[in-house]
Amino acid sequence: MTIQQSHEARFGAGLDDEHAAAFNPAIGRMLDHRSCRLFEVEPVPDNLLHAVLSAAFSAPSKSDLQQRSVIRVRNREKLRRISRYSPAIGWISQAPVFLVWCGDSRRIRRLAEHRGHPFANDHLDAFMNAAVDTGLAMQAFITAAEAAGLGCCPVSEVRNRVFDLSRELELPAHVFPVAGMAVGWPAETSPVSMRLPLAVTVHEETYDDEDLPAQVAAYDRRRESVDRTPDHAQFMADRFGVSEDYGWSERRTRQYAVPARTDFGRYVREQGFCLD
Repeated sequence: MTIQQSHEARFGAGLDDEHAAAFNPAIGRMLDHRSCRLFEVEPVPDNLLHAVLSAAFSAPSKSDLQQRSVIRVRNREKLRRISRYSPAIGWISQAPVFLVWCGDSRRIRRLAEHRGHPFANDHLDAFMNAAVDTGLAMQAFITAAEAAGLGCCPVSEVRNRVFDLSRELELPAHVFPVAGMAVGWPAETSPVSMRLPLAVTVHEETYDDEDLPAQVAAYDRRRESVDRTPDHAQFMADRFGVSEDYGWSERRTRQYAVPARTDFGRYVREQGFCLD
């Protein structure tokens, strides 16, 4: 694909030559990102995984605190158990590599005790810093993996049974799962997921969503024109009915109309975090 074609596939709009000229190969690869859920059986060499993890843990970190850890799940029976946490993630049991990325506030707390200093920042920001640190490392991992020809897919559904996952991984206090990550050699070329236009997500000087309904309606139409959702595939049609105006916004607002992971706050508190 040309940069113009990749941009149109991603955002539903092409680029003029001036803007296209700013896209170098590395930016172009990121623009062409696709999640991968079907992998070849060929294993990922340990030295390549080491290289990609090295890049991941080179990502920025709040105050250089480095509050992230990753657990590689090699035991296939354990991975099969994790794959049953949601009907949507049975495929992860076939991933050549499966990682669970964790926010890790334990390390700095242990070091504070070791050094004889109080940990005086036991509040919501401590949890947020670890979560953001982990997200930065995950994205760096994906960028490096895709540059090496690997495919990846983050998997938030592992948190659907967060207490079970925590027991499986023997997570101690102040460590919590952010997401899983399936990794391997792609067995297919997945479609590009069209994103909201930058007019919705990029703001100048102040936050402004005055045009949100019109912008999202146009975005819904663009997505559906490329990959129309059949009536029978509409999300929870038995509860919400079949919409003639179905699209991304209807799908995602239906999703968030149904409670999910309501025990996650309790889990985080039981892991020792203060969320004040």
